[in-house]
Amino acid sequence: MGGGEMTRGWGAVARGWRLGRGVAVWLAVMAWAAMGKEAVAQYLAVFVDGRLLPVKAARLLDERRVRLELPGGGAIEVPLIRLDHVIEDAVETEPLPVPTPPPSCSHRFDDGVSLSDTPYAAEILAAARAADLHPRLVAAVVAAESAFQPYAVSRVGAAGLMQLMPAVWLAAGLQTPYDPASNLTVGSRHLGELLTRFEGDLALALAAYNAGAAAVARYGGVPPFAETRSYVRRVLGRFCPDPAATPKTVGAKTEGG
Repeated sequence: MGGGEMTRGWGAVARGWRLGRGVAVWLAVMAWAAMGKEAVAQYLAVFVDGRLLPVKAARLLDERRVRLELPGGGAIEVPLIRLDHVIEDAVETEPLPVPTPPPSCSHRFDDGVSLSDTPYAAEILAAARAADLHPRLVAAVVAAESAFQPYAVSRVGAAGLMQLMPAVWLAAGLQTPYDPASNLTVGSRHLGELLTRFEGDLALALAAYNAGAAAVARYGGVPPFAETRSYVRRVLGRFCPDPAATPKTVGAKTEGG
């Protein structure tokens, strides 16, 4: 659920970690993100209840709480389960259109698709099947989120192949967000739930995956945030870049977006 710079190379230390140590990764990333930043709002904290709060930094206190530093000074502590996303506080000054996927680009699972050219193909197929999502859609999300790096961590704490926020992977009962199969299973299920919530509208579901369902509901569509709108266009462009094409004919790409 992506956005922001990534810190990589956690593989040697993250592999095999349990919950406490997985949370410690969050702490290290948050401390790094706060270094050298001026006291101005740079992000928006999106809460599960729909509130948006400008923040300049976020620091994990433990496996249950996060400290949000406010632009004018001071801070608040909130339970992780209440924080949906943290996104860049910037809007598109001249909004570009977000494409509507053609009927040929159904998000439903297709058992006839080959992912032989895609990293973690078996794990993606299994997760996509369980969530009734098209395998190439899941692959497109992974490419945009982490460039297929299982130990990728964003500077706002999203982790793993599908860049799960702690509110998602902790609620799912994961011991660590870095196991590829578990990350893909939880991330695909989360995307499937968003598709159900937004009545099959793939653009809205992807926007919610990036910015939080509350932000989409609040704005009545894809939010104006530049990060979110770019993300939706990037994923849709990978999944089905040509209106005349179907996902079966679109080659998977393994580089990050």
